[in-house]
Amino acid sequence: MSMQSKLRPVTAFAAAAALVACAPGGQSQVERGKYLVSVIGCSDCHTPGGLSPKPDLTRFLGGSDLGFSLPGLGYFVPPNLTPDKATGLGSWTADQIVAAVTAGVAPDGRMLAPAMPVSDFKNLSKSDAYAIAAYLKSLPPVSRKVPGPGAAKPCGAAAECLVPW
Repeated sequence: MSMQSKLRPVTAFAAAAALVACAPGGQSQVERGKYLVSVIGCSDCHTPGGLSPKPDLTRFLGGSDLGFSLPGLGYFVPPNLTPDKATGLGSWTADQIVAAVTAGVAPDGRMLAPAMPVSDFKNLSKSDAYAIAAYLKSLPPVSRKVPGPGAAKPCGAAAECLVPW
């Protein structure tokens, strides 16, 4: 028997094991959520400085420092997605986070701002949506309140905080 034929079963097994290890099922729910949040780019809008070359990673997903102007609707500042109970998603259940991400509905029944790309996220699998919720709930809480939906003057009165959209 040649060395190549002896190694073939081992090589096939190693390749199959590598595929299983890389499959989403091989990740923990929090790891999968971290991956999805990274790929989707949640930090672009929800982290201070997220759209700049130097985002403030000490406040990762702690709410933006920019507001978006939506004609006829007001100004919207991407909120704090960390599990801080007072200023973030700390009191939200996983089901409520999934509803916000995939259907654009907050726990109080309010529709999220149109800047939130719900039309893209509605196609997430249930397991991926729950993985995102698990990851968000695993983050260190950041105590940071941003102006509420439709705020007249986000970021205080500083007009430079506003980005027309």
